Amino acid sequence: MAYEEGHLQLVPLGNCHLTTGTCATHPAASGQISPSASCLGETSPPAMNLDIQCEELSDSRWTELLPLIQQYEVVRLDDCGLTEVRCRDISSALRVNSSLTELSLGTNELGDGGVHLVLQGLQSPTCKIQKLSLQNCSLTEAGCGALPGLLRSLPTLQELHLSNNPLGDAGLQLLCEGLLDPKCQLEKLQLEYCNLTAASCEPLAAVLRATQKLKELVLSNNDIGEAGIRTLCRGLADSACQLETLKLENCGLTAANCKDLCGILAAQASLRELDLGSNALSDAGVTDLCPGLLSPGSQLRTLWLWECEVTTSGCRDLCRVLRAKETLKELSLAGNHLGDEGAQLLCESLLQPSCQLEMLWVKSCSLTAACCPHFGTVLAQNKRLLELQLSSNKLGDAGVQELCRGLRQPGCVLRALWLGDCDVSNSGCGGLAALLLANQSLRELDLSNNCMGDPGVLQLLGSLEQPGCALEQLVLYDIYWTEEVEDRLRALERSKPSLRVIS
Repeated sequence: MAYEEGHLQLVPLGNCHLTTGTCATHPAASGQISPSASCLGETSPPAMNLDIQCEELSDSRWTELLPLIQQYEVVRLDDCGLTEVRCRDISSALRVNSSLTELSLGTNELGDGGVHLVLQGLQSPTCKIQKLSLQNCSLTEAGCGALPGLLRSLPTLQELHLSNNPLGDAGLQLLCEGLLDPKCQLEKLQLEYCNLTAASCEPLAAVLRATQKLKELVLSNNDIGEAGIRTLCRGLADSACQLETLKLENCGLTAANCKDLCGILAAQASLRELDLGSNALSDAGVTDLCPGLLSPGSQLRTLWLWECEVTTSGCRDLCRVLRAKETLKELSLAGNHLGDEGAQLLCESLLQPSCQLEMLWVKSCSLTAACCPHFGTVLAQNKRLLELQLSSNKLGDAGVQELCRGLRQPGCVLRALWLGDCDVSNSGCGGLAALLLANQSLRELDLSNNCMGDPGVLQLLGSLEQPGCALEQLVLYDIYWTEEVEDRLRALERSKPSLRVIS
């Protein structure tokens, strides 16, 4: 999916990235700071951000960074080889940092002792942190005892990311004690890959009943199972919680859970995103889910049903939802055996004026060239669909030509198209090259892992080099070409800074 991530331009300083508007050169080395916001007619100075990833920090580098940790608003030190030893320094630095709003220490071997030190540093009276990320930091049940105190003492904390830590059910119970405290104002909680089972769902249900603050709950990739999800849904059904995002991917849901979720969809008008991928829901589950999706109370915007054992039959039920619910904007059915018949049903729905879908993922859905004329018609006539993911389907050159026919129409609005691993050869590149000159809406095209080489890439290059080509990103992973073509590609990137070729 093409997400519009932040729009701050980053200035690389070695492996340290400081946002433009802070330090034009490394402040620890020169003390120079770029013009403040007041010089530009603004009333407040720009944010001071320290963002370092995947760098093993030497002692001298660490000494250089500590003054920044003491004063910057955003501090990210992800995958930097930090251990408990460094956490004592971090704790001391945090105690004197009254500006900190975000701290991320993901993928570091902090352990329970290191995390405890970090949390101690955050519990100063002047701390106003809003987002704390401790993913994959080797935090266990033993280290969770400090979490209730943290949540009680930091009413400014809105986001807590603890994914990829073996908290277990006992650790989750301790966390929930903090979440139940009236002083806790947490809005977003991520607990993916935390070794949780159905036993964690009762304390989580109690939190959902008690709080109106929680807006996002991520529990994906935990073995919660059918009974656990039922408990969770009961808690949500009984609550005034204004949950907006619920992620339950690969949690052991079955078709039986879809009736419970149906009730939640009907009752929770706040719910905007529901992620159920990699669960064996089957067509029967989708059938039971759809009445909730169709209910007047449902305002769902994003529905993820990838690898849920959905076939053409379940697709037919979902098409009723597409035609009836103008609120639904994003749908993923990737990894389901829809076939060309299912694709045709989707396309027929996409042509209805009532369908407002903007993003559709049908990657790995057993599609062939036979469905491409239908998609071509959608691309030519639909004025709302902006992203289409068709990768890992055997469309071939003939199918891609049908897509190009629709994309060349003047009214096409599609911005991103993924055709990776679709059996596109050099022969299919001619139509794609012509498309790049004719189409003014397409900004991203993925042709990764297709059987093309120099001849096909050169045809694409010929169009990309033209001033009238509006494409901004071309993805060509696992495509092989000669050094001569490589040189031409890099020359193109230099002459056309608005274009990125990713390979």
